[in-house]
Amino acid sequence: MTTAHELDTPPRPWSADPYADALRTGRGPLHLRRDDGWLLPLDVERWCTRADSVDRALLDLCEGAVLDVGCGPGRLVAELAARGTPALGIDVSEAAVAHTAHRGGQALLRSVFAPLPGEGRWGTVLLADGNVGIGGDPRALLTRAAQLLAPGGMLIAETAPFDVDERVRVRIVGGDAAETDPFPWARIGTPALLRAARPQRWRPVAQWSADGRCFVALRSRTSNSRAEPPKSTAVLSSQRPRNPSPDSVVADA
Repeated sequence: MTTAHELDTPPRPWSADPYADALRTGRGPLHLRRDDGWLLPLDVERWCTRADSVDRALLDLCEGAVLDVGCGPGRLVAELAARGTPALGIDVSEAAVAHTAHRGGQALLRSVFAPLPGEGRWGTVLLADGNVGIGGDPRALLTRAAQLLAPGGMLIAETAPFDVDERVRVRIVGGDAAETDPFPWARIGTPALLRAARPQRWRPVAQWSADGRCFVALRSRTSNSRAEPPKSTAVLSSQRPRNPSPDSVVADA
């Protein structure tokens, strides 16, 4: 939940009480609310359970080491870990990172726009559960994903289930009317995401829908001029693979 200009300090919205409280109880209600009062329900119950059949089919498409951006309480990272797939979740919520660790996954408290381990070497970047809206600028997020991926890597994004392309400011609102400060967000459907991706030379690989959820898979350009930065010194959750592969980007974290 950040912009490309906020690189050093994780923003606070997702660490505010409504979200942390919902993760603790495993249930809502929890919403994103625009200034005009419009509400978008957040599916906390699904996020806090194990990966379902739609999630597992999504993860079947992942290639190489996987970076789950906005991992939430970690159901996808935990499922990948159970499969033996190198995976790292990142989130700006301390509660989310703690939940991911509790489920046996690796997680890092970090914005996607901040320096991250393994830049330019991830096989797959995930933007599930509407996280293509992070920062309120899908084009900037596509640019950042290309920097994180290895040449020819895969981006898998969950899009809005209709053709929408909007930039908004929202608050997270809990059932007890507690709310966060406003922050930028985007809602974007598959057609709009493909239009945004085209100038950046992303290649569409697949589009599908399942159980009311919509997804698109894009492959990055095959050359990546971004130099690999030094390894991150940020602290991961304590749940680490006992014998990480020497060439694993997760092992670098």
